[in-house]
Amino acid sequence: MRTASASLSLLTKGLAVAFLAGFVLTTTAADAKPRKSAQTERSKSSSKTKKAAATRTIVQDDGGRWHYGSSAIVVDANTGRVLYEDDADALRHPASVTKVMTLYLLFEQIEAGRLKLSSDLPVSAKAAAQSPTKLGLRPGSTLEVEDAIKGIVTRSANDAAVVIAEALGGTESNFAEMMTQKARALGMSRTTFRNASGLPNPNQVTTARDLSVLGRAIQDRFPKEYRYFATRTFYFRGEAIGNHNRLVGSVEGVDGIKTGYTQASGFNLLTSLKRDDRYMVAVVLGGRSAGSRDARMRSLLAETLPRAYAGARTAPKITEDDDGPIAMVAPLSAPLPRAADREAIPVHDVAPLPKPQYAVLAPEPATTASIPTTGSVKSGSVAPIRPVAVKTVSIQRPVAASAAAPAVSAAASATAAARGFSNSAGVLGYMEPTAPAPAAQAVTTAAQGRARQPAPKPQTVADGSGEKDASRYAPPPRPTTMAERAAHVVAQETPMSAPMSAQAPARAAQPVAEKPIRTASIAPVAIPERSEKPATARSGWGIQIGAFGAEKEARAKLDLAQNKAHSVLGGADPYTEKTVKGSTALYRARFTGLDEKSAKAACRLLQRNAFACMTIKN
Repeated sequence: MRTASASLSLLTKGLAVAFLAGFVLTTTAADAKPRKSAQTERSKSSSKTKKAAATRTIVQDDGGRWHYGSSAIVVDANTGRVLYEDDADALRHPASVTKVMTLYLLFEQIEAGRLKLSSDLPVSAKAAAQSPTKLGLRPGSTLEVEDAIKGIVTRSANDAAVVIAEALGGTESNFAEMMTQKARALGMSRTTFRNASGLPNPNQVTTARDLSVLGRAIQDRFPKEYRYFATRTFYFRGEAIGNHNRLVGSVEGVDGIKTGYTQASGFNLLTSLKRDDRYMVAVVLGGRSAGSRDARMRSLLAETLPRAYAGARTAPKITEDDDGPIAMVAPLSAPLPRAADREAIPVHDVAPLPKPQYAVLAPEPATTASIPTTGSVKSGSVAPIRPVAVKTVSIQRPVAASAAAPAVSAAASATAAARGFSNSAGVLGYMEPTAPAPAAQAVTTAAQGRARQPAPKPQTVADGSGEKDASRYAPPPRPTTMAERAAHVVAQETPMSAPMSAQAPARAAQPVAEKPIRTASIAPVAIPERSEKPATARSGWGIQIGAFGAEKEARAKLDLAQNKAHSVLGGADPYTEKTVKGSTALYRARFTGLDEKSAKAACRLLQRNAFACMTIKN
C-alpha cells in the first residue's frame, strides 16, 4: 500500500511538472510574435529618425566642419543643359558669392516699392566694425542704396552687406534665415546661409550647382538691376574702386557676376557669359589662387562655348515656390528711412553769348554852388518857409590832360577810330583833351615842371668874390591870383626833373604799337579732338587694362592704374582705342611706350593691385 501511494505521488508530481512546462512553452510562443513585431517597428522608427537627422545635418550644419576642395559646373542657360561638371554637388563654402543672395533680396524690396535707389540705410556700430574689405562707413551715418549695391559688386564691402541685412531683417541672423528660405524657394536645396557677407562660418555651405541656379535666377528676376554686376569702377567719396572680377572687360561677353575668397573656401567665381546668341552660367569653387581660378574659368568657357546652343531660349525661367517676396522686418520697430525722389535735372540749351557792346559811362553830375540872392530866415522864427531864389553857378572840373602832347592825342584818336570806339561824350575810348579852364591849365602846367618855361636871363650881383647868380638870392615872385597860388603849391609838392620833361615830347612822338584784339564770338568754338593713339603706339610694347563702355571710364581707369604703378608707368603714354563689337562700342584702356621687360613688370604690379592686364606688342 505504501508502494502504491508512493507511485501515485510520483505520478502526480510528474503530471504537475509536465503541465507547468507546457504552460510555460505556450506562453513563450504566444508572446514571441508581438515582441518581435515591436522590435521590428522600433528598428524602422529608429532608421527613419536617423535618416531625417542625417538629412538635417547635411542640409543645415553638416556637423559644423569645414569643407575643402574644388568643384565646378557650366550650364547652358538657353537650354538648361549641363555642359561641364566636376563634383558639382559637393558641399563648399560660398565666401563673398553669398552677397549675390544679399542683393537678390534687396532687389526684391526695390521691385516691391519698399525701397528706392536713393533711400538712405542706417549704419550701425556692428556694420561699421566688419572686417575688411569694406567701404569704411562710420556708425550713425547712412548709406545710399545704390552706393551699397556698387560697393558690394566692386569692393565686396562687408559693411555694406550688413547695412542691407539689418535694414531688411532687423538683425543679420534674421536676414540669414530669410536668405536660406529664399534659397529653398529657388530650389537651392543644399545651401544654408548664416550671414549676409560670406565671412567664415562652417555652417554656411552651398554647392556649385546651387550657385549656378542663383546666377540664372537673379538675371531672370531682375534684368534691370543685374546691370550693376558689370560695374567696373565705383567712385565713392572721391575714391575710385575697381571691380575684383577681372574677367569683366577682359573676356568678351562676360557681364558679371561675383568673386569670393576665404581661407576655407579658396578662390570662388560665379560668371555669366553672353556671346553670339549663346548664354552660359559657370561656377568655379576652391581655386588655389585668383590667377588659377580665373585661368580655369577662361578655359572652361572657351571649351564649352562651341557646344552651347546659339538661338532662342527654350529653358524656362527660374521661378520661386512661394507666393511672393519675403516680408521685410524694419529694425527697432521703426519705419525704414525713405529718401525723397530725386528731382530730375532739366536739360537746358546753351544760351548764345550776347553781342559785344561798348560800355557807356553815365555823365557825372556837375558840382554846383548855390548863392542866395535874398534874405535868410532868422533862427527861432515861426514864419512859414518860403522858397528862396538862388543863383546856380557851374564849376568846371579840372582835366588832368597834357596840352603839350598833341602827338599822343592824335595817335590815340586814330587808334580809337581804328578799333571802332567813339570819341563822343560819355563813351569809353580815347578822348581828345578839351580846352581846360584857366585854373586847371595853371595846375597842369605847374605839375609838368618849370623846365618847359624859358629860362630867364640870369642876373648877377657883385659880392667881392666875383659875379654871382642873382636868382639864387632873390626871393621868388609871390603868386597873386588863386590859380597861381594853386599852381605854386603843386609845383612845390610834385616837381618833375628836367631830363624826364625833356624826354616827354620824344616819347609822345613814337607811334603806339597796336595790340591784337580778342573778341567774343557767339558761334561754338571747335575744340580739337585729342588723338586716340600716340605716336609711341606704333612700335615697341604696351599693356591693356580693360575695355569699357565709356571713354570717361577708360581714362579714369588709366589714371588710377598710373597712380598705382607710377614706378613703371610714370613715363608711359596712356590712350584709349575705340572698337565696335556688333552694336556695342567699347574703349580699350592702354599704355604704350614700354619695352617688353617694363610691360611685363607693369602687368605684374597691376595684377597685384586687382587690375586686369595683358601685354601687347605694337
